[in-house]
Amino acid sequence: MTGGGTLLLVAHGSRDPRHAATVTDLAALVRAQRPSLPVETGYLDHCAPRIPQLLSRLRGEVVALPLLLNHAFHARSDIPAVLAEAAASRRGSVTVRQGAVLGPSPLLLEALDRRLAEAGVRPSAGTGIVLASAGSSDPAANAVTLEVAAAWQRLRGWGGVEVAHASAAPPRVADAVAALRARGLERVAVAPYLLAPGLLPDRIAAQAATAGVDIVAAPLGATPELARLLLRRHDEALRDGGRLPLAASA
Repeated sequence: MTGGGTLLLVAHGSRDPRHAATVTDLAALVRAQRPSLPVETGYLDHCAPRIPQLLSRLRGEVVALPLLLNHAFHARSDIPAVLAEAAASRRGSVTVRQGAVLGPSPLLLEALDRRLAEAGVRPSAGTGIVLASAGSSDPAANAVTLEVAAAWQRLRGWGGVEVAHASAAPPRVADAVAALRARGLERVAVAPYLLAPGLLPDRIAAQAATAGVDIVAAPLGATPELARLLLRRHDEALRDGGRLPLAASA
């Protein structure tokens, strides 16, 4: 699909400079895969440019995609609110629609495979994986992560995939490692189900070390699979015409 105005990648932002660097790299991959599509990045907090600042200089149609893996609080509440307020201030100049979050998707599983392969781990019945996500206070969002883990185990043939959360709700990495070892799986690796380096991935790595696991993959980061997924979400938002419109041209 061609055209489609501007693709706006909406990131939460972080004080850790690795976060913004990863978002910048991911945007570059998206541009490389579809050079005809203008791609911008904006942040809710901590980093620049903030969403209102960015939208103040855009015109026409904008598809805003949250850089989020689950449809939890940020996707349901603060991102729509910020986008709607910024778009309303420019009614007649810009039309903004919010696309879907990234997950779940087979492309995310492929990105997880890539990061584990880089760490020297490939699917086998003798290997257990801790799928370590941020975690959410929303049980429905955590349930989706459990479904992702089950699908990944089934499709790749891992000996087991257990979910752990870095915040908000149990289980922790040590709990997931113990569950895998209780199944007789001595080879265990941790796969962060997170988009960029920062506080939570560092916490996951520290918890893995405490639990005796020395194989921790990198976060999903800027991968070709994520770039393809963002373009797919962009096209879906346009195809579904009117889905989550946040402002209409006067």
